[in-house]
Amino acid sequence: MSLAVVLTRALVGIDAPQVTVEVHLSGGLPSFSIVGLPEAAVKESRERVRSALINSGYDFPQRRITVNLAPADLPKEGGRYDLAIAVGILGASGQLPCKHLSHMELLGELALSGELRQINGILPAAMACRKAGRSLLLPEGNQADALLTSQLKVFPAKHLLEVCAHLKGETLISEAVRSDEPGVLPDYPDLRDVRGQQQAKRVLEIAAAGQHNVLIVSNH
Repeated sequence: MSLAVVLTRALVGIDAPQVTVEVHLSGGLPSFSIVGLPEAAVKESRERVRSALINSGYDFPQRRITVNLAPADLPKEGGRYDLAIAVGILGASGQLPCKHLSHMELLGELALSGELRQINGILPAAMACRKAGRSLLLPEGNQADALLTSQLKVFPAKHLLEVCAHLKGETLISEAVRSDEPGVLPDYPDLRDVRGQQQAKRVLEIAAAGQHNVLIVSNH
């Protein structure tokens, strides 16, 4: 199969729109192109993915590789697409089965060794993934933040090899379990200790109760 599709998430403010990573291998001189409004860090994923695949013992296809990050009009930033691109290349080249990819989303930056590095903005992605009814495969360093989203299957991995073994069904990654043990809350200052400022305190109380955003502007 010369075409593979992998699902992942972008980060736009507090939103995490879905990004479909399409990887196609074709004949011609060997090349590696990424299209779909990738910024510099995304374009650099070509070298990270290449080295990660080789250092993990996989063959890097000596073919014309085209990676499309759809939708094309959504700007893409950061290294969060590395894992999805790497899995897409392995799937398109027949080194990895693609049958389970439609039921999960993949996020993570790759080191040259193939290790997975945590990324920013995982919570919006986790919430969007749960809403879509899929599981989430991500770096182990992002596990705690992802588990803040209830009813989401989270599979944390340390290395690209763990991800590949999981997708092949050889060594499955254990689903992360959310701990319900109450932790020790830090000793924050209390609004009751603030004299005056009744309107400001009321605003903060309403925002906290309704889980709204607050913008505080000081004129001093």
